[in-house]
Amino acid sequence: MWQPENNVEKERLEKLERIRAKGVEPYPTRAERTHTIEQAVAAYQNIEDATPEGQEPAGIAVTVCGRIVSHRPQGKASWSHIEDGTGRVQLWIKQDKVGEEAQALFDDDLDLFDFVQAQGTMMRTRRGEITVLVEALTLIAKSLSPLPVIKERRLDDGSIERYGGFTDPEERYRQRYADLAVNADVRKVFITRAHTVSAIRRFLDGEGFLEVETPILQPIYGGAAARPFVTHHNQLKQDLFLRISFELYLKRLLVGTLDGVYEIGRDFRNEGVDRTHNPEFTQVEFYKAYSNYEDVMDITERLVSTVAREVTGSSTITFQGDTINFDPPWQRITLRDAIIQYTGIDYVDYPDAESLKDIMAKKGKHPDPDSTWGKLVDSLLGTDVQPNLIQPTFLLDYPRDISPLAKKKPDDPAHVERFEFFIAGIEMGNAFTELNDPLDQEQRFLEMGRLYGDDSEESHPVDEDYLRAMRYGMPPNGGWGMGVDRMVMLLADCPNIREVLLFPHLRERER
Repeated sequence: MWQPENNVEKERLEKLERIRAKGVEPYPTRAERTHTIEQAVAAYQNIEDATPEGQEPAGIAVTVCGRIVSHRPQGKASWSHIEDGTGRVQLWIKQDKVGEEAQALFDDDLDLFDFVQAQGTMMRTRRGEITVLVEALTLIAKSLSPLPVIKERRLDDGSIERYGGFTDPEERYRQRYADLAVNADVRKVFITRAHTVSAIRRFLDGEGFLEVETPILQPIYGGAAARPFVTHHNQLKQDLFLRISFELYLKRLLVGTLDGVYEIGRDFRNEGVDRTHNPEFTQVEFYKAYSNYEDVMDITERLVSTVAREVTGSSTITFQGDTINFDPPWQRITLRDAIIQYTGIDYVDYPDAESLKDIMAKKGKHPDPDSTWGKLVDSLLGTDVQPNLIQPTFLLDYPRDISPLAKKKPDDPAHVERFEFFIAGIEMGNAFTELNDPLDQEQRFLEMGRLYGDDSEESHPVDEDYLRAMRYGMPPNGGWGMGVDRMVMLLADCPNIREVLLFPHLRERER
């Protein structure tokens, strides 16, 4: 049984018992509401606007519900503010309207963060604040533990300083429910997130794609260079993997003559956690028959700029002090040229790991001695190129050795038709002209297995069922994936992925 941890909780528990002793249920089965707070305020404003000048607006009867966020008992005429998910409104509680029992309940037994139901008439006070003149006040949920209060004070220069509340980011993530309750800015982030997902879905639906769902538990993982989470199905006596990508299942659907498909969902990668990575994250992927990576670049530019306009009202945003313009066309540069530009190293001149390590060391880099050639190229991209890509940029034409699912360039078999796109120095997504030759694909799988070994994140298991599907005939197609969380980071101006995940993964508390 829960026991109060401090005097405030003890006092609130005593109030709860006192309320019940009076025959009042502090957690009633039903609550009634005729208007959200936003609707109630808007309805009264509409009446005011329609009232001829010099006349008193007619009242409007409402029943609103919300959490008490200010509590000012003053005897026979008390004041409060309540807040729901749409807004905040003032309550005026007068004893001659609500009766002695309700007035006493407000004055003696209600606290900040309790939920109440207020029935009354909308009005505007002499100070100009829209208010509910309460005629019936009902407790609908008693708060036993007080939320951390965020307070405001006006500084000498006229600005507002916020203080109190949560000061430890990790504690905010652990108690996101409390963070949301006291911090309107945090609620706005997750409203932005919901609008972003909806806008992506509308765009892809409008392009003629079909939304589908593919397995999260998979007997063979694939579609990305990542280490999977492993689980076990007891009845089937079979190890399964949480998916690291939707790719191989979505491309199976192209074989089935679904010409354009997409999925928005969760992927899981057993990898490190940093400001742009979380083991569980949201991804959107699409695959379109009879298209290539040039077509996909066009879709990408239009999707991102359209989503930004729908969510923020503009295709230009500010992210961590940088002004970013999503309008097409975006910068396009080959990966090779970008690495030459920022490091002076042309990796084509160093076709094996040892020679590439040597030139990197001579240039003052610190290559991992155990890295493969592909990982070394990727490290040059991550450390020297990526931080400079602030405006939306496509990096094109990756080495074949690090792109096992992409089609070779017709004029350059050492490179494939692949691009990644970057915004604000963040990798946002990855796309290919997809490989649809089943014999070439099988050879790539085997080569990756020999090159990296089964315990490498770069290894791709040979998926025989996927190869079988390809042998039935897969149309030429372009495929694309983008991290939804990272898109929300940009649109909400949040520098850390944990700020846009309702419940990010955290280490277990130290005892």
